[in-house]
Amino acid sequence: MIDVLVVDDDTRVAEINAAYAAKVEGFRVVALAHSAAEALARIAEMPVDLILLDHYLPDENGLSVVRELRALGHQTDVIMVTAARDVATVQAAMRHGALQYLVKPFNFAGLRAKLEAYATLRRTLDSVGEAEQAEVDRIFGTLSAGAIAPELPKGHSPTTAEVVRQVLLAADGPLSAQEIAERAGVSRQTAQRYLKLLERTSRVRLTLRYGETGRPEHRYVWVPST
Repeated sequence: MIDVLVVDDDTRVAEINAAYAAKVEGFRVVALAHSAAEALARIAEMPVDLILLDHYLPDENGLSVVRELRALGHQTDVIMVTAARDVATVQAAMRHGALQYLVKPFNFAGLRAKLEAYATLRRTLDSVGEAEQAEVDRIFGTLSAGAIAPELPKGHSPTTAEVVRQVLLAADGPLSAQEIAERAGVSRQTAQRYLKLLERTSRVRLTLRYGETGRPEHRYVWVPST
């Protein structure tokens, strides 16, 4: 079983997230916490495999919790589960070692996909000793590929696809390919290539914005899972 700590300042939300996680085969919620201090105390008392971590906590934010855990030598895996949608927070979470980032509000299917991808990653890591490049690519692509599609076409990077997805999730409304490229740190051509893929798989919806003159501008918005 994968032992899980759920951290959220809202007690009702924490209970809902815990109930969702407990429904996924192989996962067991062993504790809840509602502040950074309480989360760190729980980990000190009883190490867990995975933390479902909110960013907005009453005493510190979630990224501070991750930093302190690492400073204390805890290598507990973290999935951010938060309403924080700004790209800066998403990027900081990635840099601090969060394995996934789930934006609120979400449904059970959204959390289940993250947890199942995480379980797949653990099984993959447990089954290999030394890894060739193909195996390394598969390990690094396990989580992000699961968020986009079961298998990306040849020549597409799961990491880039995930960055584009996070940009769309964090947006307040439809974005142009140029805006997405700038926020994702990729070229406009690369952004367009991944947007076409996501549109074909019905994960992104294309809309048109008409100006006073010229061609309509293509704009893209993420389609939530149902």
